[in-house]
Amino acid sequence: MLSRNSSLRLMIIAIIVMAVAVDQVFKLYIATHWGLGESRQVLPFFFLCYVENDGMAFGIEWFDKLFLTIFRIIAVGVLIWYMHHILNRGCRTSYLTMIALTTAGAVGNIIDCVFYGKLFGYAPYFYGKVVDMLYFPLISDSNGECLFFRPVFNMADSYITVAVIAILIWFRKDLDKSLNKQEQPE
Repeated sequence: MLSRNSSLRLMIIAIIVMAVAVDQVFKLYIATHWGLGESRQVLPFFFLCYVENDGMAFGIEWFDKLFLTIFRIIAVGVLIWYMHHILNRGCRTSYLTMIALTTAGAVGNIIDCVFYGKLFGYAPYFYGKVVDMLYFPLISDSNGECLFFRPVFNMADSYITVAVIAILIWFRKDLDKSLNKQEQPE
C-alpha cells in the first residue's frame, strides 16, 4: 500500500504528464495541419486560430526570448521544489493540484520555446515560438470587430491562468501557510 505522500506524488506526476500531453497534442496538430493565421469558427464566441508568439501568456512580450525561456525553466524548477516542500508539510490535495497545473502549463510552453523552432526549421533551440489557438472574442461590434478579449492563447496558458486565479480565490490560506516557515517544521 502506498503512503499518502507516494500517492500524491504519483497523482502530481500524472496531472502534469496528462496536461502537458493534451497541450502538446493540440499545438502539434494545429502547427502541422493548419496554415499560420488560419481561423475556424467553432461557436459564435469561440474560434480556433493558428498564431505563434514570442512572448508570454496571451502574447505579452516583455523580455528577450532566451531570457524568457530560461526564466520558465527556472520557474518550473522552483515549482517542483515547492510541490515537494508542501507535500512534506501535508498540504491539501486540491491546492497541490493547482500548483501541478501551473507547472504543467509552464512545461507546455517551455517545450514550444526549446524545441519548436528547431523542429519546424525557423529558429535554433531555445528560440521557438509558442503555438496559440484558442480565441474567444466575447464582445464584438456590428462589423465583427472584437471589442473585448482579443488574446489568442493555448491550453498551457489556460492551466496557468485558471490555477493562479483559483489559488488567489480559494487557496490563499494554503499559499500563506506554505510560505510561513514557522508554521510547521519539516
